[in-house]
Amino acid sequence: MAADAPGSWSAAPTSSPGPRTATTRSRVLFLCVHNSARSQMAEAMLRAWAGDRFEAHSAGNAVSQVRPEAIAVMDELGIDLRGQRSKDVAEYAGQRFDWAITTCDENQEACPVFPGATHREYWPFDDPSAAAGSPEERLATFRRVRDEIAARMREFIARPT
Repeated sequence: MAADAPGSWSAAPTSSPGPRTATTRSRVLFLCVHNSARSQMAEAMLRAWAGDRFEAHSAGNAVSQVRPEAIAVMDELGIDLRGQRSKDVAEYAGQRFDWAITTCDENQEACPVFPGATHREYWPFDDPSAAAGSPEERLATFRRVRDEIAARMREFIARPT
């Protein structure tokens, strides 16, 4: 699923499976190197679009800060990242997750691993933080990656549980 134009995603999900209670929500941990953009956007999307079914978290190998460009492009969807913080994967040691989803490119980066998950998936996305160019060109890269994550997230949410 692709957006018609950059920024054309809405914060509302396209489909809404039946409600689930807090005790039956699946726990999902999104992982990337710095937990500053890709995994932060994925965490916020899942929480905004399917928080009734999923408990979303994110972490990385090296604590950083949430990138201002990620905040800006998520604002365009009506999703606020300002309350999120970069977290080290060690904060989740010993916890159980239903899903651990790696959002970085394992061929290009030292992606974190989380062994305490029932299911593991690999969603390779370019690192928008590495984008060069003018501020407008960098934001365009963040939007592209955001839209790629959004498409993958909608597929994940639409899966039968």
